Amino acid sequence: MSDQLKKYLSEDRSVRIESVDMHQTWQAAQAHHSYPPSVAALLGELVAASTLLAATLKFDGSLLLQLQGDGAIALMVVECRADMSIRATVKMRDRPLPIQRDIQSLLNPGGTAKFIVVLDPPKNTPGRQAYQGIVPLEGDSIAEALEQYMLRSEQLETRIWLAADAERCTGFLLQRLPLQGGNQQAEVLSADETWQRTQRLAETLTQKEMLEITQDTLLHRLFWEETLLAFDARPITWQCSCTRERVADMLKMLGHAEVQDILETQGKIEVACEFCGQPYLFDGVDSAMLFQPLAPGPGKSIH
Repeated sequence: MSDQLKKYLSEDRSVRIESVDMHQTWQAAQAHHSYPPSVAALLGELVAASTLLAATLKFDGSLLLQLQGDGAIALMVVECRADMSIRATVKMRDRPLPIQRDIQSLLNPGGTAKFIVVLDPPKNTPGRQAYQGIVPLEGDSIAEALEQYMLRSEQLETRIWLAADAERCTGFLLQRLPLQGGNQQAEVLSADETWQRTQRLAETLTQKEMLEITQDTLLHRLFWEETLLAFDARPITWQCSCTRERVADMLKMLGHAEVQDILETQGKIEVACEFCGQPYLFDGVDSAMLFQPLAPGPGKSIH
C-alpha cells in the first residue's frame, strides 16, 4: 500500500481531520543517512507534520518547516510540495548527544532555537516572494511547537499527534475551522461540542498505537460512531531535486585546477546531496569529461 494522507470533515463541517502514514517515503528519507535513533525519530515526526500542515493549505508551492538550534542538532528541514512530494535533512554538530534526547535538549539547550515556517511560491510566479514566519521553539515536542505556532500565527485551534521509529512515521491532525458569517447560536454550540468531542477521542491515541496499527483501523477505532465526510486520499512520495548533472555543474564552477587538485589528493571526487545524502562519484575520466570542449557541429570550425 502506498503512503497516503487522508482527509475528513466532521458532519457539521466544523472540524478538519487528517491522518498520514508513511513507510516507503520514510525509508527513502533515511536511505543514505545514519541518524542516531532519537534524531531520526524527531525528523520522522517533522516529516509527518509537514504533510499534515501542507494538506491544510490552498497553496501551489512548497511548505518548509525548519528547526534551527544551538544544540547537537544545528538544523532540521523538511520540504513538502503541493503534490505531496517531500525531502528532508538534518545538520548535526560534532558534539555528544545529550542524555535527555527530547526536542529541547537536542535543539535548544541555550534557549535560542527557532521554529521557522516558509511558504515558497512556484518559481514562475510573478513577483514571487516567500512568506516566512519565525517563532521561538516552544513545547516539549514537535507537535506542541506546531500547535503553538498555528494558534499564534494563524489563529487556528489545532491539535497534532506524531510518532516515528525506524520503520514508519505517522501523524494525526485536528483543526477547528472558522464558522461562516451569520451562524446561529445553536450552530456555534454544536461546533463547540464537536471540537471538544473529537479532541477527547483523539487524546486516547498513543504513539505505540500509531506505529503498530494501520491507518484505517486507527481511524475506525477513534470515530466509528461519527459521521465523517471523506475526501480522496493523497499519495505521498520522496523526491529530491538533486541530479548528477547538477553536481557536475557545481564541479565545473570550481574550475579545472581545483577539481584536478582534489583528484590528485583523493584519487576521486565524491559529493553527497545535502538533503537526501545521495552520493555522486566522479573518477579521473568523469572529471576530465567535465572540461572537455563540445564537439563542433557539421560544417563548423573549433577555431
